[in-house]
Amino acid sequence: MTHQPRVPWQVKYLALVLIWGSSFLLMKVGLESLSAVQISALRIVSGAAVITALLVLGGGRLPTGRRVWGHLLVCGFFLAALPFTMFALSETRITSALAGIGNAATPIATVLATLAILPGERATGRRLVAVGIGFAGVVTIMQPWTSTDRPDLIGFSMALLGGASYGVGWTYNRRYLSGVDLGGLSQPAATLLTGLVLMIPVVLGWAWVQPEGLAAIWSYDTQADSGWPWLPLVCTLVLGLVGTGFAYMLQFDVVRGAGPMIGSTITYLIPVVSVLLGVLVLGERLGRWQLVGFAIVLGAAYVINRRPASRRPATAPEREQAVAPSSR
Repeated sequence: MTHQPRVPWQVKYLALVLIWGSSFLLMKVGLESLSAVQISALRIVSGAAVITALLVLGGGRLPTGRRVWGHLLVCGFFLAALPFTMFALSETRITSALAGIGNAATPIATVLATLAILPGERATGRRLVAVGIGFAGVVTIMQPWTSTDRPDLIGFSMALLGGASYGVGWTYNRRYLSGVDLGGLSQPAATLLTGLVLMIPVVLGWAWVQPEGLAAIWSYDTQADSGWPWLPLVCTLVLGLVGTGFAYMLQFDVVRGAGPMIGSTITYLIPVVSVLLGVLVLGERLGRWQLVGFAIVLGAAYVINRRPASRRPATAPEREQAVAPSSR
């Protein structure tokens, strides 16, 4: 008799979209009292703690082998240290809604990374056209024809870099680590742990240039704009414990239960949630051209993620290896 999960994958899918979509709101609130580097580091620390604990409690183990860990170090950079830091830094200059739109760069970057990293892989004409359309959407958002109404270009570029890094990281993972997954949470735990190692010199270097020195690592501004002094810290911990740690477990469950095609659609739902939360909760506003560009990028992401109807069903091993774009 086939074992039926107690919680349907549809519920986990919805939870995952809401969790990752709200991560940009949580970062924005966290920035009221913490720096971007502090948020990124605390997110990785708390997320790694959760997922490693789940791995140990489930009887799993970390990967072995120097070569494997070398590749995991690259994944830790592109899937944790770089995007977490870039998204947090971007929100010091742009709204959380706009940062969430930058996350839609993931499928565009995935197509380009596939052409560069995966030998023998060819992108279809449909996807290449969608990549071009996606770039047009990005340009529309950045509005190079005006200097008054466009978003902060450095901030939005940081968000785009964060979203693109996920596409590069997951493609690299597929190229070099698809055959060494020990199942369960082994690779996700190892990825966050390597990301944590990479964040150590970043945090120390950041603290070195701060006026208070190493004390900046645990500094905290209690004068939060929200009027709740510890709300930014709570939001950052939720971002790490739930949005980075617990979400990994949901991520794998969704892909195993529904397949990689449905799992990939999370990519273009995350920005929708981030925009809605930014507008409704934080009172943020997107300009007309930003909304037009958002619609173009969203449409391109949908076309890139859509699979042909004639594609054969994914096998069980493929479902195990396939993952949704990332933990936001």
